[in-house]
Amino acid sequence: MKNPILLLFPILLLFYSCGNSQSKTTVNQQTVTKGNIAQTQSELIFDHTKIFPDNTQLAFAFIENGTVTYYGVEKRNDTIFTITNRQNAFEIGSITKVFNATLLADFVLENKVQLDDPINPFYNFEFKNGQEITFKTLANHTSGLPRMPSNLDFDIGNQDPFSSYDVDKLEYYLTNEMELSFDEDGIYEYSNLGAGLLGHTLSKIGEKPLNQLFHERIFSKYNMPNSTIGSENVSTFLVKGQSPEGQPVQNWNLASLSGAGDLISTAEDLSKFVLAQFEDDNKTLALTRNVTHTMSDTSSIGLGWHMRKRPSGANWIWHNGGTGGYTSCMVMNKEKKNGVIVLSNVSALGDPMIHIDQLCFELMESL
Repeated sequence: MKNPILLLFPILLLFYSCGNSQSKTTVNQQTVTKGNIAQTQSELIFDHTKIFPDNTQLAFAFIENGTVTYYGVEKRNDTIFTITNRQNAFEIGSITKVFNATLLADFVLENKVQLDDPINPFYNFEFKNGQEITFKTLANHTSGLPRMPSNLDFDIGNQDPFSSYDVDKLEYYLTNEMELSFDEDGIYEYSNLGAGLLGHTLSKIGEKPLNQLFHERIFSKYNMPNSTIGSENVSTFLVKGQSPEGQPVQNWNLASLSGAGDLISTAEDLSKFVLAQFEDDNKTLALTRNVTHTMSDTSSIGLGWHMRKRPSGANWIWHNGGTGGYTSCMVMNKEKKNGVIVLSNVSALGDPMIHIDQLCFELMESL
């Protein structure tokens, strides 16, 4: 079993060769017709989904030159069927961080905060050793905060491992346990804690719960009616999350770290958000895509979004996510107005979840 705290973060090593663990008993009953997807895309989907347990469901949005095509599959009785699930809801894990960053960009353009401002003044206590953390470093993972807080007891046997991490525990960490791995920004170290702290701080600034801010400032603006925090707030069909063995699992509640990965959404809603990225006059979304840190010649990060330069020269903007019962991936090319969204109830706790990332990028290459 992989280290469970690797959940909720983007897997950066996406461009690899992964063996196809074919199940000889799995039957391909996908329906490919003119106007949905190409035969080669259907074959890619089958190659990657045949290893998943029964009751696995995947929802796709293909965006080509600004036009969206939806597609879905479900595995039942060792058979892959085509289904309609564009409005079915899935946990999207760390893709939440992109919406966190979008909210931050909104506040920056309204002059509520600046990217290089420290978050400290928004708290009525001093952080340990007086250490300061800025909004930008939380949004691009260069704050020096660890992946998870030291006082989070992550139990792999707990189906909802974050739910008890309340504001009191977060504030105790900030005042008594916080250790930054470096004094100056410039080193990329992916941090779910940092994203959660950013969301919590934005909620304090907006004086509203994070979910309410998402709805008022993002979901209503981009017509995303089936996106929300909390399974109890889902108004459409919520696909049941599964363990790596295919057993139903509980939905996650990230409590005070909600901004790190608490959102639930649909392929249809997320496609609208991607289409909005192609609008040149959208200053808020443009700000999230501005490079704020470079990791290598081919890899960089904006606010929330990761960027990857392909061998072809294409610039891909992407994020993925995973929770105990779900895995997701979203990638786009703004110049060509292309994108792919893959949502699934494949658990991020098992090795097969890597197929979701690989499938997403292979489908992107097919456009």
